[in-house]
Amino acid sequence: MVKMKKIKSILNSLNTKIAVVFMLMILATIEIIGAYFTRQLEQSTIESFQTSIQIPTIITNSLATQLSKNTKKADEQLSQIVSNYNNSAISEIIVVDNKDVIRAVSNLNDKSRVGQRATNVGIKQVTSTGRQVTWIDSNNNGSNMVQITPLTIGTGTNSTLGAIYVRANMQGVFDNLRNISYMFLTASFAASILSAILALFISRAITKPIEEMRMQALQVADGDYSGQVKIYSNDELGQLAEAFNTLSIRVERSQEQSESERRRLDSVLSHMTDGVIATDRHGNVIILNQMALSFLDIKEKDAVNKPITKILGLGDDVSAQELIGNQQEMMITVNEGTPDEMILHANFSLIRRVTGFVSGAVCVLHDVTEQQKNENEQRQFVSNVSHELRTPLTSLRAYIEALNDGAWKDPEIAPQFLEVTQEETERMIRMINDLLSLSRMDRGVVKMDLEWVNFNDFLSHVLNRFDMIVKNDEKDQTGQKKYSIKRKITNQDLWVEIDTDQMMQVIDNIMNNAIKYSPDGGVITVGLTQSQNQIILSISDQGLGIPKKDLNKIFDRFYRVDKARSREQGGTGLGLAIAKEIVEAHKGKIWADSQEGKGSTFYISLPFEPMSEEDDWDEV
Repeated sequence: MVKMKKIKSILNSLNTKIAVVFMLMILATIEIIGAYFTRQLEQSTIESFQTSIQIPTIITNSLATQLSKNTKKADEQLSQIVSNYNNSAISEIIVVDNKDVIRAVSNLNDKSRVGQRATNVGIKQVTSTGRQVTWIDSNNNGSNMVQITPLTIGTGTNSTLGAIYVRANMQGVFDNLRNISYMFLTASFAASILSAILALFISRAITKPIEEMRMQALQVADGDYSGQVKIYSNDELGQLAEAFNTLSIRVERSQEQSESERRRLDSVLSHMTDGVIATDRHGNVIILNQMALSFLDIKEKDAVNKPITKILGLGDDVSAQELIGNQQEMMITVNEGTPDEMILHANFSLIRRVTGFVSGAVCVLHDVTEQQKNENEQRQFVSNVSHELRTPLTSLRAYIEALNDGAWKDPEIAPQFLEVTQEETERMIRMINDLLSLSRMDRGVVKMDLEWVNFNDFLSHVLNRFDMIVKNDEKDQTGQKKYSIKRKITNQDLWVEIDTDQMMQVIDNIMNNAIKYSPDGGVITVGLTQSQNQIILSISDQGLGIPKKDLNKIFDRFYRVDKARSREQGGTGLGLAIAKEIVEAHKGKIWADSQEGKGSTFYISLPFEPMSEEDDWDEV
């Protein structure tokens, strides 16, 4: 990645750009000249070759004279003339009359063609029009120039007696042209290298002063004013360097003056635990400290020069001038309805000059989120405890009053009243114990007795107790609710570090809830799997289920989905809250999934690290 950035920086530099432009200009010039030169050379060479294979006039006149006789002896003369003509470039000569009949050939192997009619379209065109035709024929056998010249005698429309077909091999010509092109490309490549070297030297000489000014500018930006740009000449670049040095000195002086003031202000603002926002007299933000940015969850560039009412999220109901003028204290909620919700106390004060003119205002933000949260939780907790204790105390009072009024004398009613009184008392004791447990957890005084346990065996031990309860109920025929436990437990040993007593309390609580809310004869499914670095325990019942709107609240203290039914079954509303505290103390998570009418499933995930055979551990 660093290498790619370095290459990109080199390609984007002015030095490289000047060198590349210079090289491209030279290459473009060379290529244009080369293309023109090659084209002209090719045309000149082809025209010269065409002239070299032109049959001399004396030969064509002799051939025309013999064609005019149309005798056997004339044919012999034609063959002799064609055979005696010597031109190394010409590979084939054919003489035809005006009826396109072949009268003589230069190639002895083609003697059989004499007397046959020529099928070449070019020959027919020449004998009919009397005009010379020349073209280049390229095929697998190479490139050949074909030249067909009319043989005439005298003038007039019937002066064309035939034509002479000449075919010459041009492979040597094209080879020479190719060699010349290769030589030109080689010379162009050498010229390109030389031009590249020259361009680099020239561009370096131009960009070196600019590069030094850039480096000095970066040093000035970092607060280092000690360097000076070297002046190489008195041209525009030299004048620019001199002006830059002067500017650097003046900036240093101004910076020293403002830096002292800025340090004093920054020291005060940065060490404040409260957020500070300063505005101008129009209510637009000019300064924020880091704590204010953190409180309001905004960036400085998005806040500066914006109305303070907009930054604080007060809307359009209150103008900035009214807010600053009244100097009212207020509570501001940030990120309302989200996990990052924050409550801020805002206090305003004016900034006045000596003359009394108001030049702005300062808003101090104090985080009171935790304070408000604690107060709300305390009020809610007191309300819930009062409500939960009122019901059993009211029942106790009613039954005790009835007993005082003489019900204790009734041998049938008195035992029932005493039994209800005992149940309500035990319920209040359970509630008080649960409240004490939660209080100890909140204060962090609960000591965890952690040990490495094979969670498969631990879970089986817990479930075996519930199976034994079912068997004992069947033997005693007590009429208790019947249920069965279905196990889906992995065979893999899963060693986790837990407090067995506390984790057993969690599982017992969830299992008891599953039994309470399952129908008679229901099946409770317990599963245990391992997923990456977590083990997941699931406990499912076939009860009425939990409404979707209540799923996120069932772990709150004193929260019940069906309050009447929970109280009838002796629930305190604190079991799941305690279970959540215990699981989170083990660095795990607990959650639930449910559908109304189809039952609920509670999940517990605990951190798991696979243990190798070499790991040291104690058996439990």
